[in-house]
Amino acid sequence: MALEQLSDVVQRCQAIKDESYSSQDYDLFLAAGRTCIEQGDSAQVLSILVDEKNKSIVRCMGWNLLGPLVQMLLKKEDKNLPHCHAILSHLLEVCSPKELLVGLLEQVEEADSASIAETLTLLLKPLQTVLLRLGMKKASSVGMALSTLLSQVARLPVPVTKEQEEDDVFGLCCCCTALLQFVKPFVEEIKEIVKDNNRISKDNELRVELLKFCMKSLSEPLLEVQLKDPDTLQKSPLRDFATEILMILSNIGESLPDLLSRNVLKRREVPGFLEEEVRYPKESLACMCHLLFVNHIAVDIFPAVLSSVFVLQCNMEYIELLLSRTEGSRLQKGLELYEKSLVRVEDNSLPVDLLELKTFFSVPQNLVKVLTLCPDQTLRTKGLKVFQLSIDKFSTEAKYKFFRGMLKTSHHAGVEGYIIKNIKNQIDFSLKPCNGNEWFLGKHLLPLLRLVLCLPHGPETDLLQNLDRIMESLNLLRYMLIRDKEWENETGIWTELYKIEDHYLKPMRTGLNMSKAHYEAELKSMKANKKITSKDSQASVCTLTVDNEKLPDMTPEMQIQVLQSALFTFDLIESVLARIEEIIEAKERPLS
Repeated sequence: MALEQLSDVVQRCQAIKDESYSSQDYDLFLAAGRTCIEQGDSAQVLSILVDEKNKSIVRCMGWNLLGPLVQMLLKKEDKNLPHCHAILSHLLEVCSPKELLVGLLEQVEEADSASIAETLTLLLKPLQTVLLRLGMKKASSVGMALSTLLSQVARLPVPVTKEQEEDDVFGLCCCCTALLQFVKPFVEEIKEIVKDNNRISKDNELRVELLKFCMKSLSEPLLEVQLKDPDTLQKSPLRDFATEILMILSNIGESLPDLLSRNVLKRREVPGFLEEEVRYPKESLACMCHLLFVNHIAVDIFPAVLSSVFVLQCNMEYIELLLSRTEGSRLQKGLELYEKSLVRVEDNSLPVDLLELKTFFSVPQNLVKVLTLCPDQTLRTKGLKVFQLSIDKFSTEAKYKFFRGMLKTSHHAGVEGYIIKNIKNQIDFSLKPCNGNEWFLGKHLLPLLRLVLCLPHGPETDLLQNLDRIMESLNLLRYMLIRDKEWENETGIWTELYKIEDHYLKPMRTGLNMSKAHYEAELKSMKANKKITSKDSQASVCTLTVDNEKLPDMTPEMQIQVLQSALFTFDLIESVLARIEEIIEAKERPLS
């Protein structure tokens, strides 16, 4: 029945001149053609379409059959495949390339998540054929096709394990490989222009579309992908894809060193209809730098003449961007890029001038957030390692100013304690023979010590919440009083001691006594209440609130353990404080 309807509409349309077919003709042709293809009559449909008498009809209406044709090809029914492929080939040859482009991209867009990979690998070659038919006017169409394709590729999950990539369980690898083949003739066209003219206009439309393709590929999927080392996975389609994307950038006239340094050098001379930030998205450039310096991809086309400090300075903007995110993949890449950038730099060499740059302030702030807020223990451990590495690279003066800035801005006892520990290490180094310097001895050290040896809220400071900072501060003071003899006073600590006693040690003693008395009273009360309630059939519970967050209900036994733990902590603080007081008393005691 459907085959007869298709034959009837084709015969009727043969008599119509100037291809002035009605909308009813289009609807009948599509409905009958779709039914024939779906019913398995593709051989008969092919014979009608290739008939020379029907060429005009096919040129105008044939592209409407792409939908049912693609669906049938995806089913891969053996008896229909040869004829369906033949129909598709004939349509690609006869129909208008613009209409074919629209029809093919509709099929790409309509693919559900389970069939994205199959649809793309099926249609990329036909799409390429159609675009090449457009000749010199294809640039915008190439851009539209690439944008649609990458949007679908971005929906595919990224393989995490070696096995997932090897087996291509999500289809991402085959899509990336097919995309490279798809863009190849367009890249070659640009390469020929460069070869013939030794240059190419930055606003060549096809070049711009390929640049956008590379930039979008870098942000999705490559920024999401954790590439496997060649020793782990010898043949990696995703690694090959990343390599080719950087090669394409080079082939279309983009200098990788210029891309690296464009934010540092503040280039704003790029003309044309695309704003610079759109043309070169920071996320894409961040991924490019990670590929270059962490994965060592395309290093053979990247010159080794750039200084390590300049490379670090260039990368800091991208490190800042990656560490400002919350996704684990972004944080990991930010930490890896920061580490690799720092490793290249000589210890104690980064000048203090760099701290004037915004990124050298914001990156440590973002790193502190990773250390204190990131739920991933592995990333926190990595973050601490990189944080220490960054400190090691600063010059002595830069370390001093970095420590001072972090003490003023971090607002986290654990981070402040870690900074104070580093200050102690620098003082220890400076007190050794031939290591003396003006920053961690004498007049410059004293203002830094005032930031260290202070209680934020005087005697009422929460000692438990500030434990890390307090213990490191007391340990530093004890060390200096023992290591730096009064008659040498290289650090100036003995000159400052009376101020430290008044503004730090005495408030600390008052606060410690108050805290111990409070917790001892609470413990005594708790034990008394426990005896009273021990006869009850059910154990009583209470609720504690810390920083406006309700903690799980606690039994009396658990409450007693918490109070005892707090008292043990106070004893720990007191042991160090008492030792400091002994040293001071010994100094003040007159010789008999």
